[in-house]
Amino acid sequence: MPYWYWAVLGAVFAVIEVAVPAMVCIWLAAAALGVAAISWRYPGLAWEHQALIFAALAVASVALGRTAVGRPKTSESERRLNRRAESYVGRMFTLDGAIVDGRGRLRVDDTVWLVAGPDLPAGTRVRVTGTENTLLRVEPV
Repeated sequence: MPYWYWAVLGAVFAVIEVAVPAMVCIWLAAAALGVAAISWRYPGLAWEHQALIFAALAVASVALGRTAVGRPKTSESERRLNRRAESYVGRMFTLDGAIVDGRGRLRVDDTVWLVAGPDLPAGTRVRVTGTENTLLRVEPV
């Protein structure tokens, strides 16, 4: 295969990476451009050998790229994004309504949460001890 096939394939992978950034296609583009350089230097190289070289370069470049770039670091606030209930663990609140048969409701800021805990009258101070999805586990203080 002529070297420019590989150059075009490398350019296509680069465009795909720009359109859909996943840090994979850029390494495939590098492998394709590497094969383009090799097939330019050795024009009689069979297409089977070119394909094997591309496969080896692709695996090596993706593996090397993954270790070099690594996973993006996420901050604590990003890990808790859309998991607001977990931020209430350890905090104390006053029950707006009674907990009856182990279930009740608690208003925190502008949200009413379903709570589980021992039966308690309204106005009792409680501490949030855990969460299960949108359910807050509470105990009296």
